[in-house]
Amino acid sequence: MSDVLRIGNASGFYGDRFSAVREMLTGGPLDVLTGDYLAELTMLILGRDRLKDPSRGYAKTFQRQMADNLALAKENGVQIVTNAGGLNPAGLAAAIRELAGELGLDIAVAHVEGDDLLSRVDELGLGKPLTANAYLGAWGIAACLERGADVVVTGRVTDASLVVGPAAAHFGWARDDYDALAGAVAAGHVIECGAQATGGNYAFFTEHDTGTPGFPIAEIAADGSSVITKHPGTGGAVTAGTVTAQLLYEIAGARYAGPDVTARFDTLTLTEDGPDRVRISGTRGEAPPPTLKVCLNTLGGFRNETTFVLTGLDIEAKAALVRDQLEDALKDRPPAEIRWTLARTDHEDADTEQRASALLHCAVKDADPKVAGRAFSGAAIELALASYPGFHVTAPPSDASPYGVYTAAYVDAAEVPHVAVLPDGSRVDIAPAADTLPLSEVDEPELPEPLPAGPARRVPLGTILGARSGDKGGDANLGVWARSDDAWRWLAHHLTVEEFQRLLPETADLTVRRYALTNLRALNFVVEGLLGQGVAAQARFDPQAKALGEWLRSRHADIPEVLL
Repeated sequence: MSDVLRIGNASGFYGDRFSAVREMLTGGPLDVLTGDYLAELTMLILGRDRLKDPSRGYAKTFQRQMADNLALAKENGVQIVTNAGGLNPAGLAAAIRELAGELGLDIAVAHVEGDDLLSRVDELGLGKPLTANAYLGAWGIAACLERGADVVVTGRVTDASLVVGPAAAHFGWARDDYDALAGAVAAGHVIECGAQATGGNYAFFTEHDTGTPGFPIAEIAADGSSVITKHPGTGGAVTAGTVTAQLLYEIAGARYAGPDVTARFDTLTLTEDGPDRVRISGTRGEAPPPTLKVCLNTLGGFRNETTFVLTGLDIEAKAALVRDQLEDALKDRPPAEIRWTLARTDHEDADTEQRASALLHCAVKDADPKVAGRAFSGAAIELALASYPGFHVTAPPSDASPYGVYTAAYVDAAEVPHVAVLPDGSRVDIAPAADTLPLSEVDEPELPEPLPAGPARRVPLGTILGARSGDKGGDANLGVWARSDDAWRWLAHHLTVEEFQRLLPETADLTVRRYALTNLRALNFVVEGLLGQGVAAQARFDPQAKALGEWLRSRHADIPEVLL
């Protein structure tokens, strides 16, 4: 057993860089290569695929990547662990076995199942969803690897489980080695989104290599501590900042709960360990909660949209005119939901027509595809010669398309089977956690002393602060961090919930929760309901809140000159 297990990641979502698998297998030594293909929206996409063909429901990209790289992984002794099985892990495992046979490779393929609860939704009181998948943990993966699997395919497991499972198998951790498990969860959370840990989507991207980032590696030690790095010579950067940004991504408070352990993100320490190397140590763990989260996707109805271009003078009056006209045309059978958004992208005395134009976006939803489709499209286009001067749209409205609704449910872990199906076809039942601890919020930590008053300058918050934002169902998460102790002293006291809502007026009427992570010099904000019914419902301009943090960074504040 080596002292360090090198786990790389080659996918952060279904559609990530296809060449990343080969890049990771040829760029330097690895023990395990993971691929994360699943997200809330992906489960809906795979659910619709399965409706068309019951043999589908998995990420076909992974199958194509293995056609190019399975022999290389075998040659290099790299084990593959992926959740690309989606709704049909057994189907993908069978496809990989068939592929290995065609390639003349002796590959042991195992899979993990039990997460799919669709056949039991009535029994469990989960409604009538299109997909219903519980988040399993790492021990099914570990069982497969301990029994010789070269490739492990899972369905819906927590993203970090792709890292925790191999580490637990390699180091022989017990189910109650909570600190080690929590350390691996932290490492897994950092590398799960691929290049977001190596400079992708990074607030201070101008300070680093602006080429295409390489994919991340976690070098995990027996105590669960890790070093986050990347292959030498690849683009991007691994710094305390890039790792902090990813640690804050899509979390809530200090307790990060999973099916195997609750990791305390308020206990870990980040240390620069050389160029493109950041050490994560000291993570403490607690028993997991007694319930498992279940991802439910339902077809919500049909949606359509069009964007009117408003040019030159009287923008507000033009917007009011076309809005009144379209709503009047739809009055006999109005869509269940109609939403207007005016983006004032126009400039006064503009030197190009585009810079003189604003965009008025209209989106509709309805249970009837005809109402959201032909009725809406026809009414919008019929206004072309009878509305505001300069009438045109960015693209004609099309037929209505279905949209999904995401909700989360929780079921007793004992109600969910967790089965490792080994390469020889035998099945190993994975018991739920024996010891559990209901999830609760930690006490508010003691904040540092405020920065003394002094001269200030009005500049964007992003001058001194980083941010990373994302989605969890209908909620948005926005983490903000400071890069110095003095900047943290200012941030901790300045960016209250009230100030946050003032800076981002769209959140003013919503519930906003603030969590402080003093060890990361960071605040995390959870905005409840900002994203409506989740990304698949397309409730707002930025449906996954990916740029919410950059909006916040662009807002101006009186920042002490000593920090500038």
